[in-house]
Amino acid sequence: MSQITQGMDRQYSDSEKLAARARLSGGFSKAEVPWFTWVAQHVSVSTGAKILDIGCGPAWFWQEAVSVLPNGLDVTLFDQSPGMVAEAETRCRALPFASISTQVGDATSLPFADESCDALIAMHMLYHVKDQAAAIAEFHRVLKPGGTLLVTTNGRNNMAELYALTTVFGSAPHDPAGDAFGLDRAEHLLKAQFGNAELKIYPATMRVTDPEVVYLAMTSYPPGDTAPPDQQAAFRAAIHSAFDAGNGAVDVTKEVGLVVSRKAA
Repeated sequence: MSQITQGMDRQYSDSEKLAARARLSGGFSKAEVPWFTWVAQHVSVSTGAKILDIGCGPAWFWQEAVSVLPNGLDVTLFDQSPGMVAEAETRCRALPFASISTQVGDATSLPFADESCDALIAMHMLYHVKDQAAAIAEFHRVLKPGGTLLVTTNGRNNMAELYALTTVFGSAPHDPAGDAFGLDRAEHLLKAQFGNAELKIYPATMRVTDPEVVYLAMTSYPPGDTAPPDQQAAFRAAIHSAFDAGNGAVDVTKEVGLVVSRKAA
């Protein structure tokens, strides 16, 4: 598995390291529609629907989604990290849902009844799961007939210009999330389970103007987070060389999207 899947307890005990990545991936992206709003626009539910958010993280998604989705939703926040679930619950309690419930557990063994939800969202989390097909089978099991699964992830070439700099850590020069569970693999596995899969690419560009944000994001997970001082220094030097070459900015490839599948009615 990719190095981004290592040290999970350290990475996701709370949202600090995730926030470092979000400041990079979201803070310098330009798009007509914000990322979370765009994702929410693809969640097809009606008032009173039951939604499972698997790998909910700190639930930043829901702060934007509430303005797009109908009122009266029953939302269950599920994550392997108790710290993330606690933060997500606190954030979502102030939002206008019919109900909020929480659960800590494993995505490959969901503690929910068969055909118990109308929609399931799994945003940027399946690259952390060893048996991705087993998790997707669980998603299929708990969805009602006609229910929708929405999965988001990155492509292998996402932020390629920045990942090329991490080779000083011995890393491959491309997105580790895209390696572990990229858009192509997402489409393939969802189609194998559901018989259908629709891939949509988020229309966005990215121009990074702060080298320190790059450094903090790329050293928020292995191997950068435990790299020895000489490698850390080499990484900083590589970052500053790239910014010097770009006259203070780096244009970065953005390759992120979602795959939607519907369970047969």
